[in-house]
Amino acid sequence: MSIVLVILGLVLLVIGGEFLVRSSVALSFKFNISKMVIGMTIVSFATSAPELLVSLQAALSGSPAIAINNVIGSNIANIGLVLGITALVSPIAVDKSFYKLNWPVMMLFSLVLYYFLYNDNMLSFIEGGILFIGIILFLVVLIKMSKKYEESDLAEEVDELLSVVSNFKIILWLLIGAASLYFGSEWLVEGAKDIALSIGVSEAVIGVSLIAVGTSVPELAASVIAAAKKEKAISLGNLIGSNIFNIASVLGLTAMITPIPVTEPLILNRDIFWMLAFAFLLLPLVFIPKKFEITKLKGLLLVAVYGVFMFFVFTSK
Repeated sequence: MSIVLVILGLVLLVIGGEFLVRSSVALSFKFNISKMVIGMTIVSFATSAPELLVSLQAALSGSPAIAINNVIGSNIANIGLVLGITALVSPIAVDKSFYKLNWPVMMLFSLVLYYFLYNDNMLSFIEGGILFIGIILFLVVLIKMSKKYEESDLAEEVDELLSVVSNFKIILWLLIGAASLYFGSEWLVEGAKDIALSIGVSEAVIGVSLIAVGTSVPELAASVIAAAKKEKAISLGNLIGSNIFNIASVLGLTAMITPIPVTEPLILNRDIFWMLAFAFLLLPLVFIPKKFEITKLKGLLLVAVYGVFMFFVFTSK
């Protein structure tokens, strides 16, 4: 039954996320918001909704380890699994904004999260607020930088057909999205807690593995399909942006609603260091030959390192 709950939960999160993105974009067009701003802000926030609901549900239901490790595990999976497997299908080009803005900001947010958790074994309301203000400032800088160009890469992802959607459809999509996300997050957390109990592992292990990979599956599927079709696959900027949003908006907003205590020592002793290591690993990978390209060989290395991480997760006590 627990496995059924987890599968149903993941399916509902995918459906809920999709409907929330559609309705948010359609609503933004109604308010005459530019495509560039929609792509960078509305879409980014909406695609973080599944992670946000899962972390919030976990924190409110007394499983803070799942709330924190959902984000830590997702950030590791985005680089190790999503980027690694996509690069194995088709190499990924890297632009210079990687080291000028995206990578330094991701490292900064990752280190700030580590400091906040290490400082008092808690992510408090004030610390959550600081993280959330940080993401707003990052978006302001991102939008200002992108105005130098006609349209940003992110804007290309916004479907213009959503500009002619009726108000009724927008409301219906919002309701479907909200209901799917609510029940999906509830069932996923409930099922995951039961699985952790039945196989004798901690909730932190389930959070950093099963739940984290589950919430990264839609991104992985979309990226691999795009790469296989030789279409423009995910950019490294999008994945790094997703990692920044996970820390700043998912954990930031969750902590502002309910403080998140660190209940599992392995979160600070192991998991967060793996997240920092994967984030740092990107820098040398981008600069070793071929420069500014994540080749198939580099993709294989990322997947292999992710495999080592998962081995340690399930074997260390």
